Amino acid sequence: MYIPTQVPADIKALPQFLMQELRRISQGTATPFVQLDRLHKAPDKPKDGMVALADGADWNPGSGAGYYGYLAGSWHLLG
Repeated sequence: MYIPTQVPADIKALPQFLMQELRRISQGTATPFVQLDRLHKAPDKPKDGMVALADGADWNPGSGAGYYGYLAGSWHLLG
């Protein structure tokens, strides 16, 4: 997962900073899998096709903890 770092105040340090950040972005997106964070509340603006991992306690879309897909206005347990 990519988490941005602080941009340097010195403008001369920007080229090196950008190269490092682009390298980190590349490494963060080059994995052959997707890792979902366990959510404790429903996403604010769900859209058809979203997949989320519900914790089952704070956020229970209907069938407890698990992976859910959003389609046609509701969350559906994926298994």
